[in-house]
Amino acid sequence: MRRFNFKILLLLSLGHLVTDIYQGALPVILPFLKESLSLSYTLTGVILMTANFTSSLIQPLLGFLSDKQDKPLLLPLGCFCSGLGLSLLAIPSSYIVVLGLVVISGLGVASYHPEGYKTAYYFTGEKRATGMAIFSVGGNLGFALGPLIAIFVVKYFGLSSLPLIMLPSLLFPVILFFYWDKITSGRVDKKPAQETPHKIAGTTYLSLLILVGIVMMRSWIQMGLMSYIPFYYIDYLQGDPLHAGALVSVFLMGGVFGTLGGSPLADRWGHQRYLTLSMLLASIVLPLIFVARGIFLFAVLGLLGMILISTFTVTVVMAQRLLPRNLGIASGLMVGFAIGAGGFCVTLLGVIADSFGVPFALKSIAILPFIGFLLSLSLKYQRTPDRI
Repeated sequence: MRRFNFKILLLLSLGHLVTDIYQGALPVILPFLKESLSLSYTLTGVILMTANFTSSLIQPLLGFLSDKQDKPLLLPLGCFCSGLGLSLLAIPSSYIVVLGLVVISGLGVASYHPEGYKTAYYFTGEKRATGMAIFSVGGNLGFALGPLIAIFVVKYFGLSSLPLIMLPSLLFPVILFFYWDKITSGRVDKKPAQETPHKIAGTTYLSLLILVGIVMMRSWIQMGLMSYIPFYYIDYLQGDPLHAGALVSVFLMGGVFGTLGGSPLADRWGHQRYLTLSMLLASIVLPLIFVARGIFLFAVLGLLGMILISTFTVTVVMAQRLLPRNLGIASGLMVGFAIGAGGFCVTLLGVIADSFGVPFALKSIAILPFIGFLLSLSLKYQRTPDRI
């Protein structure tokens, strides 16, 4: 029987945190890149689209390769590359070079996630949801810290000082190698031979497809808010950039607390029921951001993040139970493809912003959580006991 190993899960979560700092940092530095390179909103959106494609959409492929053969070196290498590409974005004056660096960072992110989720699985023991929550919350926290770190460096030291944020991606691989033997030895029994998927006949892939669609809706909302709250408050309302970064971070920090608190509730109430409730509540809370001001806006964004992002771990666990013998692919689909596809849709917001303005682009995503709610009602999913 595999044992719950809090220390290893915490270490993997730290790597998840560091890797996702650079994902979270990109949206808030886009306004500065837009200004320095004189880009349109559409071209700026292409940068985000490129990041999402390389960091997310190809994750199922990397997950497939990981299922075929363990590739633990992707953990330190992925973390390092994610920081390398993002931290050098301020240096080139060429748009093409910027896209190339975004690709490097994105590939680093894509490398860490499927391998990280699969590795974490081997150290969760019987507490799978709890273990996955520990690993996942590192990524949520990284997303939350990324905007604050990036906006602080850019505001007080200038865009040219962006390479300073590469330091965490240099330190984590060093720390990881001190525990390398434990990580690799814990993966020897890597096939859950006794665990078989519950029989849902031909609806298995339909259920997975619906689950992907729900995560796409969630990602579209999350990435849309992360990307266009800075534009809205910096360019449209002429607000303080540090204030804009703080709003994004409050939204993402809400997701951190939601992830930690939501997983036990989902285990108790049922994964599908919790997912449905989350999307319904998000559809009610999201419109409030357009009328809230001051401290109330921080509260609304924090609550929205807590409700919306709390299902992050839940959807990963649901996919792993649908594909118990293909953990890398399941993780890649939920954390990579579905999230990346939702992020890809954010590019459409750039076209909308160029045509109708940033406020209209933000308001256009208000219908998405209700679509996710409807999809969750049609999901055919049974919770089955874990056998490890």
